[in-house]
Amino acid sequence: METYIKNIEHSTVLPLASQVEYQAGQIASKTLAQSNHHSLTLFAFEKGEEISSHESRGDAFVQCLDGVGKITIGGKEYVLNAGEAIVMPAQVPHAVYAVERFKMLLTVIFPENQ
Repeated sequence: METYIKNIEHSTVLPLASQVEYQAGQIASKTLAQSNHHSLTLFAFEKGEEISSHESRGDAFVQCLDGVGKITIGGKEYVLNAGEAIVMPAQVPHAVYAVERFKMLLTVIFPENQ
């Protein structure tokens, strides 16, 4: 049987934030799904780590699982706490910065025609 979601147990209730671990001085990630149409990735940022400004061809949905992150979209800053989410629109520059240790689930939906 082909699986579409990988690197995580199926048919098991799991605390999502514990599926990726913090690593000193780094951003750790775990890809759960990837295709031409979507990606699903867990991230754990150590305090002060960041993904610099860039653009995506798809809308990116960020769900904060733990800690505090600063999301910059089109030059405007937003603070994201555990349990909160934000959409980073396609083709708009965005960046992610860990104000404190920060875990997030990133879901990107890519356009079908590309």
